[in-house]
Amino acid sequence: MRIIRTLGIAAATAVLATTVVVGGASTAQAAPKTYANCTAVHKVYSGGIAKKSVTKNKVTSNGKVTYRALKGTVKKDDALYKANKKMDRDADGIACEKS
Repeated sequence: MRIIRTLGIAAATAVLATTVVVGGASTAQAAPKTYANCTAVHKVYSGGIAKKSVTKNKVTSNGKVTYRALKGTVKKDDALYKANKKMDRDADGIACEKS
């Protein structure tokens, strides 16, 4: 009876320890990187960072709106875009885009 109880406690402790380690690791991985400026972004993603739903670059010139294809390596990631949203000057869903 004592052996079974001891094994049960040891198994429960192992499961709890594993849950704590896995939970801590996933929290650390979830934090997206915030870049200081567009130069730093372009070193990693030459075309900028976009929301997943964005397919074209919205360009406004002399009051006229046109849409162009995305240029360079554009990272499509909602969480990463949100962390670097301050660098999306024209609010088209692409931070640090090249037009």
